[in-house]
Amino acid sequence: MKTLKCDLCDATADGETFEDWMKALMPHYMDAHADVMKDPSKGEEEKGKWMAENKARFDAV
Repeated sequence: MKTLKCDLCDATADGETFEDWMKALMPHYMDAHADVMKDPSKGEEEKGKWMAENKARFDAV
């Protein structure tokens, strides 16, 4: 089990896999960072970049 901080604040989430960690982080992200989630300027390219950066952070733990 890995514990990793949110990329935007100090909240943490746990997961055995990157996908598990994302699922665990999602409620926090939807609540604390709803503005980021709903930002219309964040297209598929930005989402892909977020996934790649955070998977690398998860794998490094």
